[in-house]
Amino acid sequence: MSNNVKVAPFLKWAGGKRQLLNQIKERMPKEYNDYYEPFIGGGAVLFELQPEKATINDINTSLINVYRQVKDNTEEFIELVNKLDSEMWEDGKEYYLDIREKYNDKLLKNEYDLELAALFTFMNKHCFNGLYRVNKKGLFNVPYNKSRRTSIEEEAVRETAKFLKTVNILEGDFEEACKDAKKGDFIFFDSPYAPLNPTSFEAYTKEGFDVESHKRLAQLYDELTERGCYCMLTNHNTEFINELYSNKGYRIDVVSVKRMINSDASNRKGEEVIICNY
Repeated sequence: MSNNVKVAPFLKWAGGKRQLLNQIKERMPKEYNDYYEPFIGGGAVLFELQPEKATINDINTSLINVYRQVKDNTEEFIELVNKLDSEMWEDGKEYYLDIREKYNDKLLKNEYDLELAALFTFMNKHCFNGLYRVNKKGLFNVPYNKSRRTSIEEEAVRETAKFLKTVNILEGDFEEACKDAKKGDFIFFDSPYAPLNPTSFEAYTKEGFDVESHKRLAQLYDELTERGCYCMLTNHNTEFINELYSNKGYRIDVVSVKRMINSDASNRKGEEVIICNY
């Protein structure tokens, strides 16, 4: 593993694992071969561990486009994001909504390019809690957070880009992302959360992540266990998740977390599970 402490997440991500890093590291296998993260999100665990051989994936095409642009076009990406910051109008909300409209226009045209990555990053720092949410048409609809902060720290992005050059970046289904995982490899699953209320599933991408997706993920976890892979999975501590993974010999640890997204401060404390097959 690298000791480059400057490498760090440069995107905010709802459900990110920064607050659980110590608990996750404590439960890591002592040794493993290749690293896989099929739901990369903001990449807190990846950037903390900095494994020598890593494969990351997400079904969110816009998110993966950002990682690829940072990896391949670092300086151009930094220049474009800084330009968006420098041109911000006096009316921050109006400017943000204009940027959001440009972003959604490009989504409709399937223009996954350097400009889209810059627009995504600007909105990530200026939308409510770094939340990525889309409507039924697949268009981004998160409101402005009233911030005028700069969107990136240049040196952090440069150092992170250097690390990303060693990483295999995929875009698609989580099952496909794990097809090459073999005995001794480590797979960290930070899938979209199962709902605390069983009747509601939030749309992370227009494809969503429904009950059947969680069941399919549990089946994959079992298959990878049989393959001899080390697997760790995190999610809400719900009856549904416990039913999927209990009675299989897996270690299920319950940990306390703060939920930053909930608008009601009294509901910001919660529990998650860390499930390991070793």
